[in-house]
Amino acid sequence: MPASGCFGPELGALLPVHELGALVTKTVFATVRSGNPAHRITEAADGMLNSVGIPSPGIAEFRAQVLPQYLATSVPTIISIGGLTVAEYWAAADQLAGHGATAVEVNVSCPNLEHGGLAIGTDPTTVERVVSGVVARSDVPVFVKLTPNVTSIAEIARAAEHAGATAITVANTFPAMSVDVTHRSAVLGNGVGGLSGPAVKPIALRLVWQAAQAVDIPVIGCGGITTARDALEFLLAGATAIQVGTANFTRPYAMAQIVRGLGPLLAASGTMTVSDVIGSLRV
Repeated sequence: MPASGCFGPELGALLPVHELGALVTKTVFATVRSGNPAHRITEAADGMLNSVGIPSPGIAEFRAQVLPQYLATSVPTIISIGGLTVAEYWAAADQLAGHGATAVEVNVSCPNLEHGGLAIGTDPTTVERVVSGVVARSDVPVFVKLTPNVTSIAEIARAAEHAGATAITVANTFPAMSVDVTHRSAVLGNGVGGLSGPAVKPIALRLVWQAAQAVDIPVIGCGGITTARDALEFLLAGATAIQVGTANFTRPYAMAQIVRGLGPLLAASGTMTVSDVIGSLRV
């Protein structure tokens, strides 16, 4: 499936979306957000830096204009929701209940305005409070997308599981920066952004492996996946499914290539199904 913010329904004409397991929407907030100042995206060595700031049309506009485009694909749709306070997450879940989503993915990498601007996902108590409230308000499974910027990904994963999460997504982007030497300024309008792409894959793999050992619910692996072999590495590390992000920007058909390449790769190793390799990494 695509990572949140890395696919839009307008790309459905460019690849066979029916081959994907699900579609994940861009993170939507209960209210309208404009996002960060330009520049919002820049290239990095083996990856990409983004500081989009998650602009959002708000739930009402999202339900009226955006969600119907996803649902029209007939592929399971996972709605990513965000919030700057605990109550905002709950409000988004309230307003989306009963509107056709297959699941909700709670993006807990958003700044927490109630506690000094730290990401909500860095505090297990806050994660548990957010997730339990969303679960109580949702009529579909609830996934939780974790931030990698924590001392222990296992502790946050267990908090999400304890709160009733159906699965966790590991992980979001890594804080990074790009500098324009000529003008002695930051390239991104917000100064810092999130690093994604092949550069972060080894770190994301470790986080997936640690999270999968800590919880009994499924782990969705995310971070630098560009090929079927990358996907297989995440499955071996314990991921039950994968999300593809940055690769979609340069190769909109990347997900279809990964899906089609995984079968032959498994067969070549003497394995016939994905379930045979999940979590089979020997350490």
